[in-house]
This record gives sequence, structure tokens and C-alpha cells, in this order.
Amino acid sequence: MQLALFWLFSILMLLFGLGVVFCRNPVSSAMSLVMSFVALAAVFVTLDAFFIAVVQVMVYAGAVLVLFLFIIMLLDLRAEARRPVNLLAWAGGGLVISGFLAALVKVISSDPSLQMAKPALVNLQDNTVARIFGSHFNFSNGAINDVAAIGVTLFGRFNLPFQIIGVLLLVATVGVVVLSKKELK
Repeated sequence: MQLALFWLFSILMLLFGLGVVFCRNPVSSAMSLVMSFVALAAVFVTLDAFFIAVVQVMVYAGAVLVLFLFIIMLLDLRAEARRPVNLLAWAGGGLVISGFLAALVKVISSDPSLQMAKPALVNLQDNTVARIFGSHFNFSNGAINDVAAIGVTLFGRFNLPFQIIGVLLLVATVGVVVLSKKELK
């Protein structure tokens, strides 16, 4: 049952993600984004990652999307009419994407510690967290703090992917500003 729900929510997430891209109305696109975030949170629940699911709904579906809707309403964006395809813009975008992917492959292949073969789980029994961050995170009594374990994993082993996602969010924000500019006629 859990596997069936995982696939159901994954397919819903991808369908609503396509709705974000293909909707001409900005508000409909933002609503598709909300549903995509909620479906992603449901995928995290099926993977028993309850903390990440709650954070997904609170941070992304709550705060970030409210900000996007505020910008859409503030700029009074309308449904976009079809424009002719600009081949030079598509070629430039493809060049930037291929350059980014080439740089990413070069960085990951040059450092063996960054290769994503099998994610290492944080072993809380040998007090790895306590050695790294001090005695405040001592889990010898068997109590596991999800937030501390996620923090150690995120900023320890997965620091580079975390930074890459930050850069991609910055690029997306700049893209929203560029796309929202009014053209002079």
C-alpha cells in the first residue's frame, strides 16, 4: 500500500509540475505549484520523513508561495499570449544548461567524497553528533532528535547539493523578476 501511495503522489507531483510550466495564467500556475508542493510532502510522508513533510508544507507551500502570489498580484500579471519562438534564446538557454551540467559533472567526478553512491546514515549510537557539535547533542540515552540528525546530515555529507539548490532558487527568483518586467511597446 505504501508503494502504491508513493507512486500515486509522485505522479500527481509531476502532473502538477507540468501544470506550473504549461499554464498561461500566472495564478493557475501558482496554484499548480501549491499542489505540487503538497504532493511532494505526501511523498515524504510515504517515505516516513514526517519532519521534512511538515517543513515542506510550512516553508514552501506556506511562505514561499504566498510571496510568489503577492508578487503576481502586485505586478498585475495577465495570462500571457503566445509569442513566436526565439531560437537564439533557446540556444543560449541550452548553452547555459549544458555548461552548468558539465561543471557539475566535473566537480562531482573530481572529488570522490561527493559521489552519491550510497548515502551514509548518521550513526547516533557512537555519538558522532556529540563529537562534531559538542555534548549538547549526546544521544547515548537512545532519544533521537530528528532536527539534529537532519542538520548533521544536511550540512555534513550533503553540503554541496544543499548549496546547489540555493543557487538554483536564486536563479529562479531572478528569472521571476526578469519574466515579470513589462515590455515597452
